[in-house]
This record gives sequence, structure tokens and C-alpha cells, in this order.
Amino acid sequence: MTPGTAQCLSCEDLPGIPSPHLFTVTLKKCNGGYDSYGGSGGYSRGGGGYSRGGDSYGGGGYGGGGGYGRDRGGSSAYGSGGGRGYGGGGGGGYDDGFGNLGQPDFNNLTKFEKNFYVEDKRVQDRSEQEVADFRKKHDMSIVGTGVPRPITGFDEAGFPNYILTEINKMGFPSPTSIQCQAWPMALSGRDMVAIAQTGSGKTISFALPAMVHINAQPLLSPGDGPIALILAPTRELAVQIQEECTKFGKTSRIRNTCVYGGVPKGPQIRDLVRGAEIVIATPGRLIDMLDMGKTNLKRVTYLVMDEADRMLDMGFEPQIRKIVSQIRPDRQTLMFSATWPKEVKALAHDFLHNMIQVNIGSLELSANHNVKQIIEVCSEFDKRGRLVQHLDQISQENAKVLIFIGTKRVADDLTKYLRQDGWPALAIHGDKQQQERDWVLAEFKSGRSPIMLATDVASRGLDVKDIGYVINYDFSSNVEDYIHRIGRTGRAGTKGTSITFFTTENAKNSRDLIKILREAKQDVPTELDEMASFGGRGGGGGRGGYGGRGRGRGGFRGGGGGGFSSGANSFSGGNMRRW
Repeated sequence: MTPGTAQCLSCEDLPGIPSPHLFTVTLKKCNGGYDSYGGSGGYSRGGGGYSRGGDSYGGGGYGGGGGYGRDRGGSSAYGSGGGRGYGGGGGGGYDDGFGNLGQPDFNNLTKFEKNFYVEDKRVQDRSEQEVADFRKKHDMSIVGTGVPRPITGFDEAGFPNYILTEINKMGFPSPTSIQCQAWPMALSGRDMVAIAQTGSGKTISFALPAMVHINAQPLLSPGDGPIALILAPTRELAVQIQEECTKFGKTSRIRNTCVYGGVPKGPQIRDLVRGAEIVIATPGRLIDMLDMGKTNLKRVTYLVMDEADRMLDMGFEPQIRKIVSQIRPDRQTLMFSATWPKEVKALAHDFLHNMIQVNIGSLELSANHNVKQIIEVCSEFDKRGRLVQHLDQISQENAKVLIFIGTKRVADDLTKYLRQDGWPALAIHGDKQQQERDWVLAEFKSGRSPIMLATDVASRGLDVKDIGYVINYDFSSNVEDYIHRIGRTGRAGTKGTSITFFTTENAKNSRDLIKILREAKQDVPTELDEMASFGGRGGGGGRGGYGGRGRGRGGFRGGGGGGFSSGANSFSGGNMRRW
């Protein structure tokens, strides 16, 4: 047996597993013989499931894989019989999957300051009725005792001048609903939960109080870890949070770094070793850095879990629990989520103390009311023609379009078709290298390529402020994901439009979709009603037409230019259509 390398299943983050395309397999001698140890905790395919070939910590050493997670038997990449990998000795003990992380000593902790809120006189002078009317107007409900009153303007929050200056530069007219209530809650040092739709301004709801908190703490010493830790489900969301932290932290020289899988660890390790007051991280890569001893969480006094529901959906609960166990218990903890399922409630119950909560909108499943929802019941055959017809109309508005696709293969095929037809379209999905994904996102944000096709996993955490249209080319597997998708438009109080192609294959979701439409006072197509009435049968629709070819309106500026030649994104069939 010799050490070697193996290909990972994709460049997506899996819980606790970083995702460079190769992971190393080394052999380690311990009491029971030689064991397999995946240097990055890699997955190997095992007969329709996944077996983890490493990171199984036993009392006698590192045990050899053997049935982690969803393995259903069969052959793994390095052995057989349930994906056991090489070896299997190592004194069989407890498998926690987190390597060398132990339990820190929380005795004799140094006290720290976390309450910085001084209520503005204008806020003090408002009557209880005025406060109640404001909360009702903004569809805001409160849970807990001693909840601070909401503010109505940026200058009422009590932020120092260096933050107010940056806010004024952004040109925002007024705080969003969640910011009005979350800022006083966070600045008062309380543990808090905020439930609000995607695109409601949650990021700076926790980022700005983080700046105030950090500036009140002692400076970092060599070897110290961060003061503020922000956990996010995906690399895209982590990067977007970092952009906001950089923007508002530069005047007070607050350093940050972003730690996520799919890219080399070297630059991230360098930032951690140099020291950063804020670390924004996906749980899997952070566990790796802690296990390698490249950082620690001893100085963390401000913990944020953003999109907590998505992190749990993606299976990160064990990683989150292990990370939180490394942080002092008297920290301030903030949890932000778009939904409030029982799993998120349980996490909040375990991690937050004497918490207060703000909910914007109903806790029932609902869509952003700023988004006009258009449902088109059609056949699978009709989709491509209908898409081109819509793009023809949207192109007159100079709007960005985000198109959701069900599979990576269809995303590539459709992107190639659109580019051959002259549309400035690019695709982003989990099989693409991180560098290309970043480039595609930059092209889309800048408007150089105003059409982006994306799968659900690749789009999680995507925050582009001026998306005018979301098109669901393939309906999502459930209405929760549908709501997350269409929430990419109509952000920060703006209006947006979603167009959804719904076929008989999606009929099982018809009743739930109708509930969402009616709650948002949207039109329900007769065909969709009939589909729901007949238990999912019906639908279809006419053939439509392919439309659109040959109507190019001159060359599109820089369409799809430069940088990459990966699959569908590389095709350039002459001039792109002007957008």
C-alpha cells in the first residue's frame, strides 16, 4: 500500500470537507496497524453513497474510515465492503470527525464589554403607541423581554462617526425594517435572533455592530484568533459578507479574512497567522484551520451565524456545534435566518442565552411581496422557446437576468445554445473552478454579461443588488428553494419580477406553490389550479415557438470576453446581442 491522491466528487463544499480537487491519502502507523487518513477528510464514492476515508478519531489513533455518513456498502475508492478504505485498525474509539480539537479551558476568563447602546433622545420620547404603530407598519413582531425600541433613522442608532460617514457614502435613504430593530438589539449586547427574507439588509445588521464591538476590545496580540466570527453556508455568501466588512472596517483599520473551501489554503493561512479581527468562514474549512492549529477561537466574543437555516439544510450542524464549543460561553451570539424551522429553534435554544427575537413578516412560509410572480404552465419542450421570447422583451429594459437550472448539464447546454444565438450569457455551477465562478459572478455584477445561469447550490448566498428578473427555467425541488430563488430580485425595497416554467413533472409542488402565490396576492393560472385539483395531473400547454434567432442588434460590449475557456462559457459565436 502506498500513499496517493484521489479526486473529490465535486468542488462544492460538503459538510466539514474542504474541496480542492485532490485530497491526499497518507498511511499512519498506530496500535492496530496501518490506517487510512484522508488529509483533507475526502469522500470516496461507495456504492451509491459516500464513505469517508479518514478523520475517524479513535482512542488508539486515527481509525480507517469505515462507514461514515451515507455509505450503503459496495466498493469505495480504496477498498471494498462498505467503503472502509485501507486498514481499519487504530483502536476503534469514538469518531467525532474533527481531528485534534479538544475542549478549551474557560476558567478565569477576562471580562469584556458588549453593551454599547445609548438610546437616542428621539427614540426615548416616542410613545408606546408610536412604537407599536411603527412595528405594525413594518410587519415586525418581537419575542423576549427588555427588547430595545426600534430606530427610524441612521443617526438614531448611536453609531460612531466613522461608521455614519460610510453609511452616508452608500446613499441609503433610510434603514431597512430589520436594521431598525436589529441594530439596537445587537448594540445592547444581547443574544438575538433575526428572521427576515433574503435581501432585507441583514448583512450590515450584524456587520456594523461588529465594528463597534471590536473597537472596544483590546488589540490582538501575536497568536490571537479573531474577535468576531461570522459563519456562512457558502463561499459566495462569505465573500459578499467580507466585502461589506471591508467597506465599513477600513476607516478604523479592522482587518478581516475569508476562509472557505475550493481554493488553496495557503493565502487563508497567511491571513490567519498575521491576525484578523473578523473571520468570515464556511464551517468545513474553519474546522480544518482549527485542526491544523492555524487559528483559534479564544478571543471570539461576537459570534454570528448567517443563513442558519441554510447551514442546517446543508448538513453543517455537527461542525457548527463543534465550532461553538471552542468559543467562550459568555460571548454575544447573533443568529440570522430566512425561516424558523424547529431545527433552527433547537440550535438557538442551545447556543443563545436570554435571547430576544425580531421577525419581519410572517413566520409562515412566504415570498417577498416586492416580487411579481409569473407562473407559466408549459411542457418541457416549450421552455427554450419561451425563454428566448422573454429575453427578447427583457433586453429592452437593460436588466440583469438570473436563470435557475436544475442540473449542471442542462446549465451548460442551455448556456451554449444562448451564446450561439448571440445572448451574453454565462453559467455558474459546482463543477466549475472557484476562479471561474468568481469571474462569472464579476461579469454578471458589472453588467458585462447580464444573463447568468445557475444551479441552486452555486447560487446560495448570491447577493447582486440590481437583478431585475429571476427566471426559473427548471422549478426547484420544493417551494422553500423557490422562495429563496425569487428572493434574488426585489431586494432592499426595490421591485422585481420572477418568471417560472411549471410542468407536469413539478405537479407535486402545485398546491404549495398556489399557497405562496395567494399569500402574496399574485395571480394563479387556471392550469395550475387544475393541476392541483387533479392531484398533479394536467398542465401542458401549447408548443409556442423558438423565436429570437437572427435578431441581433449589434455587438454586445465585451460580451463573454476574456479569461476562461471552460465548457459553455467559452463559446463565442461572433458578436453578442446588445443589452
